[in-house]
Amino acid sequence: MIVDLTEIEAWPKDFDLTIEKEFIDLDVEDLRLKSSVRSIGKIEKHAGWFDVEGRIEAEAEVDCSRCLEPIDRPLLIDFSIRLLTNDVSTHVAEKGVDKSELDSSILEGHQVDLTEVVREQILLDQPEQVFCKGDCKGLCPKCGANRNLIDCKCEDDEMDPRWAALKNLK
Repeated sequence: MIVDLTEIEAWPKDFDLTIEKEFIDLDVEDLRLKSSVRSIGKIEKHAGWFDVEGRIEAEAEVDCSRCLEPIDRPLLIDFSIRLLTNDVSTHVAEKGVDKSELDSSILEGHQVDLTEVVREQILLDQPEQVFCKGDCKGLCPKCGANRNLIDCKCEDDEMDPRWAALKNLK
């Protein structure tokens, strides 16, 4: 959903957006949307920038970082971003960026693609590692079996030949 900021007459501008999962390309392998994505929020106009605040709700599925089993993960993301106009972004580039401006983006033109804002916020919300359970045993490095489901009989007594000389010290 593209919002033309020059055509909005009353501020703040509320939005209630539902995006079907097929129209959001997350471009990652270990995260899949299971439902449509709903985003509710508002856009506020200021002198030289726009604030976009809202909440994203959806159902997703991620892969466990150890055993690769799919895990259901509800997405409940509160977000707040600042979109700087070209005038303000030029001024920021000249003076440098301070800590309060790290969540800012530069607004290209006078339009905001809320679908892209939602996509970015979903990707930024993802943790680096997700585990199906705290004591997940992962995959066997030799046979690839899921150690949570079966107890493979692969032996882990292969030694790196560089450490072989230390084995005789016992």
